[in-house]
Parts: sequence; structure tokens; C-alpha cells
Amino acid sequence: MHMLSAILLFALLMTVPIGISIILSTFAVHFLGISRPVNPVFIYRSIVDGLHSYPLLAVPLFILSGLIMARGGIAKKLFEFFAYFMGKVRAGMPITAVITCLFYGSLSGSGPATTAAVGSMVIPYLEDLGYERNFAAALVTTAGSLGVIIPPSVPFIIYALCANISVADMFIAGIIPGIIIAVCLSLCAYIHCVRKGEDREKLNSTVAAIRSKGLGGLLKDSFWALLTPVIILGGIYGGIFTPTEAATASVVYSVAVSMFIYRTMSVKDIPGILSETARSLAPLLIVVASATLFGKVLTLMQVPRMIQQIMTDTAGTAFMVILTLNLILLVAGMLINCISAILILTPVLLPIALAIGMHPVHFGIMMVVNLAIGLVTPPVGADLFVTCGMFRIPVATLARHTVPFILAFLVALAVVAYIPAVSLVFIP
Repeated sequence: MHMLSAILLFALLMTVPIGISIILSTFAVHFLGISRPVNPVFIYRSIVDGLHSYPLLAVPLFILSGLIMARGGIAKKLFEFFAYFMGKVRAGMPITAVITCLFYGSLSGSGPATTAAVGSMVIPYLEDLGYERNFAAALVTTAGSLGVIIPPSVPFIIYALCANISVADMFIAGIIPGIIIAVCLSLCAYIHCVRKGEDREKLNSTVAAIRSKGLGGLLKDSFWALLTPVIILGGIYGGIFTPTEAATASVVYSVAVSMFIYRTMSVKDIPGILSETARSLAPLLIVVASATLFGKVLTLMQVPRMIQQIMTDTAGTAFMVILTLNLILLVAGMLINCISAILILTPVLLPIALAIGMHPVHFGIMMVVNLAIGLVTPPVGADLFVTCGMFRIPVATLARHTVPFILAFLVALAVVAYIPAVSLVFIP
């Protein structure tokens, strides 16, 4: 185990891509004679098996549908619709930004994609209304992490494959935790606005301009975007299609909406979108394949059992075990990207969670919420770097302003971790 960890860590420090680092470390297990069953044939078959999965087809399809909808300027349509109702209340516009991220997550399934699409429009909008740029950027960056918690979430699909559980159960289990996180972030924004104040005159005139379009007009613009989660989740739980078929339906739906209803995309845009999907997908598939191999090697070496024994001996109570699991996941989220962390840590940590009676769906939600916080924290935080790149804000400056929102996120995490019903209320 120590040799495997050392080789993997050395490869990562040498900036070798994580998928290749994992494969190199498993080959080292063979050549050093650490585990006899691990041989080139075993390695090859495990890599192939890692990609031979029907549910995995949902990942590129949801990525594709999210990119198609992003071309349609959906974020602005959603923001103005929610601003119609929320704009005049205290902190209404920042709260509208959080709600927009919540709903846009149901289109993209990705934290960075949600941050980019919503942030590019909402951050300048809030700044024009008199809010500080750093506050607006920190709010949207943190709320962008809702993209990996609200279904259809790509990390949920990956975790379901690793844990051998239903993707549909993960989707439905993420709804209430996502709403709780959105509420916590909204309360944090409200407290900030109470302390710092708002330009009510400018806000009122802006809301009046939005309301002058009429609820009917705003609903017409945003209706098709609002309908997306209804189609996906309603179709899955209505027995109309499986999650993978839902991903296919979402692609067809997004093409129809973008090309024929909003008319924001044409046929000539399709090759570029397909190319961008492939660029996003290729590294992910390498990690998926290599992490499947890594999980099998760890199991052969009985690593999960050893770690479980150590944790139960040292942590003691279930409360402390859950706390320890959260600390491990929080640190992992800061150092490794979300998908890689799920693929590497699920085979190790899930048996520990099951040993103390946690439901695998509950553990999966807790894991992804932890890793979602990692999207906002350096040195790897993808959402953080997306916003910094778009608005030329120093990473240290933005990271400092996200601290209150991360604390709000941690409050929501504690609720999710220690109240299983939050995740399992709709799980049979």
C-alpha cells in the first residue's frame, strides 16, 4: 500500500495526468511483485471494463445537452424570470442569482459550466446594481457548485457507477440537499446586504423595467428552460425512460429549443459543440477507466478493510467516523478534481460508511457536497478559476470573499451528513 501510494503521489507531483498516474502505479504493483493477480492482462481487462457501461453513456449526452443550452443564453432568461418575483425584497437580486444557479444546474450537470454561464451575465448585472464585484463574484462562484448537486449531475452518475447503485436514486436524492444549500447561501447573501446596504432606487427601477415585460412574456422566454428538469426527472420517475435515455431525450430537447424556439443556434454551430464535448469527455474517460482499475487493485490488496479497521479503532462512534469521512473528503476536494476524487475514494471510503450503517445513496450525496466545496477552494477549485479568468480577479482575493459562503455551505453539509432523511426521504 505504501509503495502504491508513493508511486502515485510521485507521478502526480511530476504533473503526470491523474489517469496516467494511476495506470503507472498499478503497473508498478505488477513489476514489484506486490500483488500476484495484478498483471498486464488484468490491467487491460479492468481498463476496458471501466468503459463498458451503459449508464456511462449518460455522461457525454448530458455534457452535450448542457453545452447546447448554454449557447441559447438561457441564464439571462432564467434570471429575469426569478427577478420578477424576488427583485423587490431585501437581497432579492443576489438571491435570484443563487436560484438561477440552482435551476441552471439542472441544464448543465457541471459546476464550472454553471459558474461560467450564469456568472458571465449575472456578475456584471449585480455590479451595475451597486453590489461590490468581489461579493457578486464570490456568490455566483459558490452557487455555481450547485451544478454538481442538482440533477442531472455528472458526479452523481460517476458515483452511482462506482457504488453500483441506481443513477435515478442519486438524482432524486440530490434535490432537497441542493435546495438546502441554496437556502444557506441565500441567507448568507441576505446578511451581507443587511450589513452593507443596497441601492434601493436603482434596484426598484431595474425591477420595474423587468416587470414591464409582463409575467407572460418572461414566462414565455424561460418556460422551455424551466421545463427541462421536469422532463428529465418526470420521465425517469414516471417510468418513461431510464437515466441514460433521459440524457438522450435532453439532447434532442435542447437542440429543438435552441434551434427552433429560441433560434440561438444553427446547424453550423453543431460541429463546434460536438468538438467541445469531445475535448471535455476524453480526459474524463481516461480517468474513469484508470480509476476502475485502481479500485480493483485496492480491493485485491484489502486496502479498504485496513482503512476501515484503522478508522473504527481510532474514531470510535458513528458520529466521529462521519466527521472523519467529511474531513478526508473536504481535503480531497481541495487537492483533486471532483470526478477523480469520486473514482479514487469511493472504493476506499464506501465500505467504511456501510460498516457504520450509512445508506450508499446518503454517503454519495455527502461525498459530492464535500467535493462541491472543493470546486470553490484553491489550489484546484475549478469554479474559482473560471470566475477569476473571466473577470481578471486575483485568486487570493476571490478566495477570501468566498469564505462566508463556504461557511454557509458547511452548515448545509452538516445537515446533509447527520440527517439521512434529507437525502433519503424520496428513496424507497
